[in-house]
Amino acid sequence: MTNQLTSDALGDDYRTWLAELKQRVERARQRAAMSVNRELVTLYWQIGRDILERQQRQGWGARVVDQLARDLKAAFPDMRGFSPRNLKYMRALALAWPEPEFVQQPAAQLPWFHLCTLLDKVKEPAARDWYASKSLEHGWSRSVLAMQIETRAHARTGSAITNFGERLPPPQSDLAREALKDPYIFDFLNLTEDAQERDIEQALTTHITRFLLELGAGFAFVGRQYRLDVGGDEFFVDLLFYHLKLRCYVVVELKTTQFRPEYAGQLNFYLSAIDAQVKAPEDHPTIGLLLCKEKNRLVAEYALRGVAKPMGVAEYQLLREVPASFESTLPSIHEIEAELRHDLKNDS
Repeated sequence: MTNQLTSDALGDDYRTWLAELKQRVERARQRAAMSVNRELVTLYWQIGRDILERQQRQGWGARVVDQLARDLKAAFPDMRGFSPRNLKYMRALALAWPEPEFVQQPAAQLPWFHLCTLLDKVKEPAARDWYASKSLEHGWSRSVLAMQIETRAHARTGSAITNFGERLPPPQSDLAREALKDPYIFDFLNLTEDAQERDIEQALTTHITRFLLELGAGFAFVGRQYRLDVGGDEFFVDLLFYHLKLRCYVVVELKTTQFRPEYAGQLNFYLSAIDAQVKAPEDHPTIGLLLCKEKNRLVAEYALRGVAKPMGVAEYQLLREVPASFESTLPSIHEIEAELRHDLKNDS
C-alpha cells in the first residue's frame, strides 16, 4: 500500500492549476518550435541570397550549388537540408523574396516545406504573399495549402456578388465580403452536373469537414433543413451556419438552376425569420448566401439592390474546371484517336 496522491484526491483547485500549467507548457513548446523554424528559414534565405550574389558577382554557374552541397554536408554531417535540391530551393526563396524585410513577413514564419510548395506552385508574387499570409493565419497544413492553391482560392475569395456595402457597417461589410467566394468548388462530392438539390445537400453534410474547409475559416455548422415556424407555417432553411469571426448566422440556400430574382426574396424572408427567432441580441445581422449553378451577374446585382437583408450570390461547381494554362497541353480528341489508331496498327 502506498500513500501516493492522485489528482482526484487533491481536488478541483489542483486540477484547474494542472490544466493551466499544461496549456502554458504547450504554448511554450509551440513558441520554441516557431522560433527554431524562423531561425532555420532565415538561415536558408541568407544562404540563398549568398548563392545569388556570388553567382552574379563571380560568374559561377549552376555547378557551384553541387559543390557547395558536398562541402556543407562534409562540414555538418549530422545536419539535414544541404542537398543540391534544397540549396536550389534556398536560391529560389531569396529570388522570390529579395528584400531584407522578408524575415518580418508571414512567409518567414512558415515551415520550410510550405515555402517549397509556394515556390513550386505559385509564380505571381502577390498571390504567393496571399497564400503565405492565409496559411499562417489559419494554420493550414501543407496538403491543405496545396489544395487551396490548386483551386485558386486567392482568385475566388471575396468575389461573390453582394449588397454588404449597403446593408452592413464598414468593418462588418468588409469582413463579410472576404468570407464569401465565387465560385465554390464541390468536386470532392463525386456528383454529376444533373444532381438534385437534396442530393447535394446530403453530400455536403456527409463531407462536412471538407465542405467547411471550402467555405473558409470561421464557419460552424448548425444544421441542414433547419426548421422555422412562422405563424404556424413550416419553412426549412437548406443549410445554417454560424460564423465565429463575423459573430452572425449564415443562411446558405442551394439552387441547381441559374439565379432568379425571386430567390433573393425567398432568402430575404429566411434571414428575417432567423433574425427574429434565432439570433441573440449580441449577434450581428444574419447574412445569406445563394449558391446557384450559374448566374447572370447584372441580374444578380439588380436583384440584390432591392432586398433589405445582407446577402451574396455565387456559383458552385461540382467538377473543377481545367485551368487555361493546362488546356494547351491537353491532347485534342483527334490527336487521341490518331494515337489509338497508331497503337492498333503497331499491335497488328
